[in-house]
Amino acid sequence: MSQSITDRQVPLRAPARSQGGAGLVLGTISLCHMLNDTVQSLLTAIYPLLKGGFHLSFSQIGLLTLTYQITASLLQPLVGQFTDRKPLPWSLAVGMSFSMTGLLILALAGSYAHLLGGAALLGVGSSIFHPEASRIARLASGGRHGFAQSVFQVGGNFGTSLGPLLAAFMVLPNGRASLAWFCLLALLGVALLAAIGRWYSQQTRIARKTTVPHATGLTRRQTGSALAMLIALVFSKYFYLASIGSYYIFYLMHRFGVSAQSAQIELFVFLGATAAGTFAGGPIGDRIGRKYVIWGSILGVLPFTLALPHVGFGWTIALSVVIGLVLSSAFSAILVYATELLPGRVGMVSGLFFGLAFGMGGLGAALLGVLADRAGIDTVYEVCAFLPAIGALALFLPDLERPAR
Repeated sequence: MSQSITDRQVPLRAPARSQGGAGLVLGTISLCHMLNDTVQSLLTAIYPLLKGGFHLSFSQIGLLTLTYQITASLLQPLVGQFTDRKPLPWSLAVGMSFSMTGLLILALAGSYAHLLGGAALLGVGSSIFHPEASRIARLASGGRHGFAQSVFQVGGNFGTSLGPLLAAFMVLPNGRASLAWFCLLALLGVALLAAIGRWYSQQTRIARKTTVPHATGLTRRQTGSALAMLIALVFSKYFYLASIGSYYIFYLMHRFGVSAQSAQIELFVFLGATAAGTFAGGPIGDRIGRKYVIWGSILGVLPFTLALPHVGFGWTIALSVVIGLVLSSAFSAILVYATELLPGRVGMVSGLFFGLAFGMGGLGAALLGVLADRAGIDTVYEVCAFLPAIGALALFLPDLERPAR
């Protein structure tokens, strides 16, 4: 049976014609990731507005997050697996259109059911966007897979960090209906992604002729064990991040008595730190090996997460910056490591791990919302402080590559 594009690995150096404009494409797909995740992050950023306007409990806020994250997480591996077999260059623009529609529904929602519907459409848009966009970043990497994934990821993290800032200075003062203006960002993304689709269509044709098989040398059992460890690491990372993304604003308002606008700004500071930290993980992983970045990133934040619930306001902000910087470097390394663990299945792997990230975040938000209602918001951070200890599992991951000298 002849090999399809899904059974091949992009070589370290692609032919010159396949790299024409690749740097511009990598920058553009990172920009589109920023636009996509800015739109997506507005949902959690307006939680204080929704909580007061619709009289929501923490459990209802958790369910809202869970609805968004489930539609994103469950569909992403399926989208990725399908596009491994049949790439869909125009699906990216379609995904951004779903996100735009979801945001418009959130702006005009008249009931909690409408909010759930808007959140679900945002999740569908995300599930279509991430697997194919991650594949494009890899195609445009020129062999520097960790670097390319970090460039792609930093766009998304920066976009996520913009959500609270935009909510604080534009949505909170002008009301929920002002969300509709941000549909223009999604519309810009649709236009850019349509242009990238033409480049991507050309690259998939070239890749059929230039890619070569690659094997890890691991048994099926070793591969399965490594995947299980990666899933546990994603669980620890995104369960903790769920406590920040969904409840950090309420924690700051409750414990330190700050205003909603001030808390939004402090959330932006944390998310900005994650954007900065994201960029470091990929290039460092290219140089010293992915597993060491994963281990240091997740286990390395444990002392800081343990201290966070017991310090004053200034130290809380400082520790949140350190946690964001260190913890955020893991995902690029995890994703590239998993791609090398299952060569030739970029879409499925990207969909699986982006889906896990969303799914763990959604499940975490729902469970932590129940915990916050029953035991108080402070307890959430006392419990989550121990999650990075799971990072010790990274020590048992097999070495898949030799670091560059």
